[in-house]
Amino acid sequence: MTSILMGYDIGVMSGASLYIEKDLKVTDTQIEILLGILEIYSLIGSAMAGKTSDWVGRRYTIVISGAIFFVGAILMGLSTNYTFLMCGRFVAGIGVGYALTIAPVYSAEVAPASSRGFLTSFPEVFVNIGIVLGYLSNYAFSFCPLDLGWRLMLGVGAIPSVGLAVGVLAMPESPRWLVMQGRLGEAKQVLDRTSDSKEESMLRLADIKEAAGIPEECNDDIVQVSGHSHGEGVWKELFVRPTPTVRHIVIAALGFHFFQQASGIDALVLYSPRVFEKAGITNSDQLLLCTVGVGLSKTVFTLVATFFLDRVGRRPLLLTSMAGMVGSLVCLGTSLTIVDQHEGVRMTWAVVLCLCCVLAYVGFFSIGIGPIAWVYSSEIFPLRLRAQGCGMGVAVNRLMSGILSMTFITLYKAITMGGTFFLYAAIGIVGWIFFFTMLPETQGRTLEDMEVLFGKFHKWRKANKLLEKKKQVAHGDGGTSDPDNRAHLLA
Repeated sequence: MTSILMGYDIGVMSGASLYIEKDLKVTDTQIEILLGILEIYSLIGSAMAGKTSDWVGRRYTIVISGAIFFVGAILMGLSTNYTFLMCGRFVAGIGVGYALTIAPVYSAEVAPASSRGFLTSFPEVFVNIGIVLGYLSNYAFSFCPLDLGWRLMLGVGAIPSVGLAVGVLAMPESPRWLVMQGRLGEAKQVLDRTSDSKEESMLRLADIKEAAGIPEECNDDIVQVSGHSHGEGVWKELFVRPTPTVRHIVIAALGFHFFQQASGIDALVLYSPRVFEKAGITNSDQLLLCTVGVGLSKTVFTLVATFFLDRVGRRPLLLTSMAGMVGSLVCLGTSLTIVDQHEGVRMTWAVVLCLCCVLAYVGFFSIGIGPIAWVYSSEIFPLRLRAQGCGMGVAVNRLMSGILSMTFITLYKAITMGGTFFLYAAIGIVGWIFFFTMLPETQGRTLEDMEVLFGKFHKWRKANKLLEKKKQVAHGDGGTSDPDNRAHLLA
């Protein structure tokens, strides 16, 4: 539900902006700011979410995110002018920052390793469902009077928040957060409910206790946890004096989120009506229907990816995804450049090619880099750093999204729309090289294994072999946790 809130806003604003521009008589620059500013405002929410979730728990932080977005959606729906609308965007942006940070963290901490990729990719699945709902809302309310239609489009975004408030009643708290608070009895109950077997539940609890610094023989329901249970000293550990392992994790997480957005996805989704208009589609209803097609493509391919994340692995999907995106961007840039050179001439083949390239681009994005960004960043941080580390990843993600959203119109007016997509393709090539050299495969690893897997930077394959050896040894002795073996691997 938190992801539907985010996706709905992205989808609905792409179409609503066309009507806002006409009704409020605003400029292209003001529209750029309106669309992109939510991502900048979300930095406040993502910065607050990590600390909040360490204090009140993952579960109640999700409730907070929904409540904030509810207020923001109502304010946007009641807006009487551009300033009022920007105030609504500010409140909604904080809610989006909270949601994007906490949803993947919660999913990763509750899910067993065997299905963590599948479950943790759900935020991206439901972001796409939200985008489709936003596009459908655009089309449904486009037949209303001009001054009413866009307000209804924005106001109904408050409805999913109500569903969130009801759904949270059935959700358990994160077992890892419970252990960090010394509430072992409650954590064990949650792990028993969310593990594939009783043995796996015991192993997960042992690994979490070890990561939290709780002795393995300590089995009381409530135990005293020394320090750092509420996130104290995390920023120093992340950025001031990080270990090689933490430094590698931070570079991987922040770099992943940077390249996910810098390759142009949010700009293309937000401004897809303008791209199609440039290609030669001028009818507003046809433009909105094309954007619905983009949303459906994004959703279908993300659903496909969720079933392969835990079977194929993160790296093959990720590298294929980025390579396909680069190819689609080059093809899209080429076709739009040809359209530019024949201005005033409608070329049906160019319209079809542009539509196919956009659909291919969002499809390739959705089978890899889209869902994997949230899976990967939420599973690689150590327990004590996870919430705030993920918050930093979301901050980079939203900052880049905001920058691209707020510069797209200016950029394509300066270097042409085709040139803009060539630029995004060049960034994508650099991203592919970064992913290939710096990101280890995490498929099937426990969250506690990540401290061993990272720290070797581009030589991570050596650590991967050591973990395979450890896994074989564990199966040989009955799968018991061995702190001495872990210390040896870390060394």
